[in-house]
Amino acid sequence: MKNRVYFGIVAILALSLFVFAGCAKKTTTTTPPENKIEVKDDSQWTPPPTEPKVDEATLAAEAEARAKAEAVVELSSVTINFAFDSYELNEEARAILALKASIMRKYTDVGVVVEGHCDERGTEEYNLALGERRARAAYEHLVILGVDPERMKIVSFGEERPLDPAHNESAWAKNRRAEFVVQ
Repeated sequence: MKNRVYFGIVAILALSLFVFAGCAKKTTTTTPPENKIEVKDDSQWTPPPTEPKVDEATLAAEAEARAKAEAVVELSSVTINFAFDSYELNEEARAILALKASIMRKYTDVGVVVEGHCDERGTEEYNLALGERRARAAYEHLVILGVDPERMKIVSFGEERPLDPAHNESAWAKNRRAEFVVQ
């Protein structure tokens, strides 16, 4: 019985909500025709900005400058090593000099200083003379390979600038060298 009473109350409430909600009056408004607003667009279409034209000559010049910078690094980064008490160029040294000569022939405005170095063994005078002979051997080989001698200078540092300051055969082998410094 209680369930019927509850059901009846719920039904009456639902019916009353339906009646009151359905009876609400809706109001609408309309804009009179004389109040219409006309919109005009006077702007003109402009195309999106275009990429700037690439100047082929500028790109080629930049690529050439990068190639020259890399060549200069290659020219100065590789040294030539010599045997003890010798200034003879071995096959590896000749191959390195051939690469350096091709770079110098291509970039005719690049000059180098060929530096001769020795290990600490021997007198200071002897090592300065040996360092000069090592630098001159590299210089003369570059001239034979077609590099203008006016673009090169030689200098000997003897034992004054060791690459490795240790006092063993490994260090001495590193110190017997010719280096190339780009001017």
